[in-house]
Amino acid sequence: MQPKGSITCLARKEIAQFFSSPVAFVFLGTFLAVSLFSFFWVDAFFARNIADVRPLFQSMPLLLIFLVAALTMRMWSEERRMGTIEFLMTLPVTPLKLVLGKFVACIALLAIAVALTLPLPITVSLLGNLDWGPVFGAYLATLFLGASYIAIGLFISSRNDSQIVSLILTVLVCLGFYLLGSETLANLLNQKTGEILQSLSTGIRFDSITRGILDIRDIYYYLSLVGVFLTLNILGLEKQRWSTGSGPRAHHKAWYALVTFTLLNLIVGNVWLSQVKTLRTDLTHGQIFSISDATRQTLGRLQEPLLIRGYFSAKTHPLLSPLVPQLRDLIKEYEVAGDGRVRVEFVDPQQNPELEDEANTKYSIKPVPFQVSDKYQASLVNSYFNVLVSYGDQFEVLGFRDLIEVKEKAEMDIDVKLRNPEYDITKAVKKVLTSFQSSGELFTSIKQPITFTGYVSDTTALPEELQILRAAMDDVLKDFEEKSGGKFQATLEDPQSGDGQLAQTILDQFGMRPMSASLLSNEQFYFYMLLSDGKQHVQIAIPDALDSEALKRNIEAGLKRFAGDFTRTVGLVAPQAEQNPYAPPSNTHNFDLLREKLTETLTVKDVDLNDGKVPEDVDLLILAAPENLNDKQLFAFDQFLMQGGTVVLATSPLATELSRTSLMAKPYESGLGDWLAQQGISVDNSLVLDPQNARFPIPVTRNVGGFQFQEVSLLDYPYFADIRSEGLNASSMITSGLPQLTMAWASPLHFDATAATGITYTPLVNTSEGSWTSESLELTPRMGDLASTTLWTPEGKTSSQVVGAMFEGRFESYFKGKPSPLLSTETAEKAPTAEGETPPADKPTFSGVLDKSAESARIFLFASNEFVTDQTINLTSSVDRTLYLNSLQLVQNAVDWSLEDRDLLAIRSRSQFANTLPPMEPSQQMFWEYLNYALMLAGLALIYMVYRGWLSRQHKRHARLLGGNV
Repeated sequence: MQPKGSITCLARKEIAQFFSSPVAFVFLGTFLAVSLFSFFWVDAFFARNIADVRPLFQSMPLLLIFLVAALTMRMWSEERRMGTIEFLMTLPVTPLKLVLGKFVACIALLAIAVALTLPLPITVSLLGNLDWGPVFGAYLATLFLGASYIAIGLFISSRNDSQIVSLILTVLVCLGFYLLGSETLANLLNQKTGEILQSLSTGIRFDSITRGILDIRDIYYYLSLVGVFLTLNILGLEKQRWSTGSGPRAHHKAWYALVTFTLLNLIVGNVWLSQVKTLRTDLTHGQIFSISDATRQTLGRLQEPLLIRGYFSAKTHPLLSPLVPQLRDLIKEYEVAGDGRVRVEFVDPQQNPELEDEANTKYSIKPVPFQVSDKYQASLVNSYFNVLVSYGDQFEVLGFRDLIEVKEKAEMDIDVKLRNPEYDITKAVKKVLTSFQSSGELFTSIKQPITFTGYVSDTTALPEELQILRAAMDDVLKDFEEKSGGKFQATLEDPQSGDGQLAQTILDQFGMRPMSASLLSNEQFYFYMLLSDGKQHVQIAIPDALDSEALKRNIEAGLKRFAGDFTRTVGLVAPQAEQNPYAPPSNTHNFDLLREKLTETLTVKDVDLNDGKVPEDVDLLILAAPENLNDKQLFAFDQFLMQGGTVVLATSPLATELSRTSLMAKPYESGLGDWLAQQGISVDNSLVLDPQNARFPIPVTRNVGGFQFQEVSLLDYPYFADIRSEGLNASSMITSGLPQLTMAWASPLHFDATAATGITYTPLVNTSEGSWTSESLELTPRMGDLASTTLWTPEGKTSSQVVGAMFEGRFESYFKGKPSPLLSTETAEKAPTAEGETPPADKPTFSGVLDKSAESARIFLFASNEFVTDQTINLTSSVDRTLYLNSLQLVQNAVDWSLEDRDLLAIRSRSQFANTLPPMEPSQQMFWEYLNYALMLAGLALIYMVYRGWLSRQHKRHARLLGGNV
């Protein structure tokens, strides 16, 4: 009969024996000290500026090897050396329970050691926005990896009498499993063999789980290692019993057969599960490593097969090689999510000349030369790292520059990882889909019926030129109705007929007033065209050409606003910077980076609005640092908004002027002040300073030992407001996914709800509660005696300031009750030429004023002229040597959200978990570091006290038992 609880009794005995020696606490203390040193110094936690605990687990596989080897070296070796193993074999306890007892004891000791590191993630969560999903995965991976090492160590310990030999062999075997996935070994072999070895590596699977992907294949791999080596351990103990004569020899073959069958099943299970790609859980915030619903919806719109082909060379750069399996796994997820509409292929062009020729000629995919170095030589390798997305006759190619993100950690150390592969690939899918749809039938991508309503006066009331256009309108509308398949219906109504009720209705709902041909004309008429799906209203402008083809183009441009599969057009209004090579450097308003960012998914069109109109194909208007807008430009902006359009404004009454010796602010007139004031919106003539700010890089000359040298110092600069999660509207998709935002030289904005009752006001970006404002024009960074100290002190009342907001609803036109600026020169006579000929007359202009906007009208106002200029972005990026794009991302998010392109916005937001650290002084960093050392020492002391208390209770219990016996 076996004693009850033999496994737990044996586990308690081993744990008590471990803590009975001071060496145990020295060993645990050493493990914690090395972990903390690696976290804060080797991986430079504060320099990384990321609120995560990955540095703790990057070195964990190696630390576990030595920790587990020390735990297991004495488990069986000591029993064999002391001769007590023969006594154990005679007990009425099976080898299975003996092995499990020691295994449970080691797991418990490992869990105690790992639990002592918990102050680190708690500290990080207090400093920043920690994603706890990967943290949970990392601790789980540590236990599974430690369990596999423990099984290996117990087996080796059972085969040796010497603890030192067991320690060395355990380290070597565990290290061997870890190094199977190393880049050095993988580079010596071809890609297929390297991937097979990586699948056997304990380190590669550990990294996968710590990233936040809990895959059943990784879990089973660790469990199979545990099963294999525990089975071998049990077999070894059973053979020990055979040597003592215990058990009939007839069962020996049965034992071998059972063990062989068990091992084969454990190994074959890994092979079978390697083909299973879907049994996994994404633990990250937003599930950034899984195909999103937005991507599935995009794939659901496919009408023809989509091809995604990966071009990956067997020999590539060592930093790109680990990224290939990750891309392959993700692309295979597209095939699964496509439900038969997506075909996935992976090829090595250098192994297939025909495919390489097709890649070079048809898709313009060329190999990239990479310098590869090893111990013996350095060479150039032409390698492919591309993804092709093809749909119909359209295709898009993603190169390694489109897919990866490179961050410089130190002067000779860079970090290369995939940027956001799902976003990049889905963006390419949408691009080829929209290009294919744009070249095909318009109405196939329109899901809801569209109604065209023409509010047009009787032909006799129209000017002669519009009479011709009215005659052509019937044929154009009839053609649209025939091609729409029932999705387009047209009606024409005369507002001037009847009792005038219709004229009053369209004036109240859409602000449509009678038009006129000139300021001096008393003849009034209506010629408005409106598209509607019941929710959205789009006004069609009168074409300049006044013919049927121009009318057809304008109506098609309006219909595309209701279609989801067409490339949208953004109109960019920005001042033209004067390039003067002799002028000192200044913060010129160049927006090339913004333009480049928007062209990733949109068509960007530069417009100046001087003709008083926004081009008809423009779906959204961006005014970046507008300057001195004249009446016609202001009218174009005003009427675009009245038509229900969306406008993104980046404007402030102040702009910066940078010289070689100073940085000053100057008044900046946008021409929008009165217009904004009418809507109840005001932007103060001051700038916001925030104690929570980004650094300003400034060159400093130092004199050391008589030698002068220049270095870059990073100074606190309150004009660079560093806005974190609490200052970004968490309920808005536009800002909720941003990890952080720097608003440079921003002014506070305000909204008076009593002045505009029909407008909804939503703050998007707020500075911290310690912010203050200043009207000073002196913006030069201040520096004390030491380069690290600054001289900024709050002035006046401190409070949070709104520097970015959204306004939507019914706006009232600034030109309500005023004549259209487009009619101001219509009657001017032209002087004859030198030859006495009269110049040809200008094209007639017919213009009215919309008094009110549709409810879909929307303004995004960011109160800064410079926060998305090229110079500002490059300036803030120079701090951490990576291009800083969060401000550009904010604008793109606003554009995508407004244009209903929220699929890409949702995908992009999933990868932008706000996990950056706030700026901290060196003294603050040292405080948090020493606090963690103190907490871990306190943990060790607590364990010692618990152990002493348990030991005291055991002694008292034994004393009572002995006293009773006496």
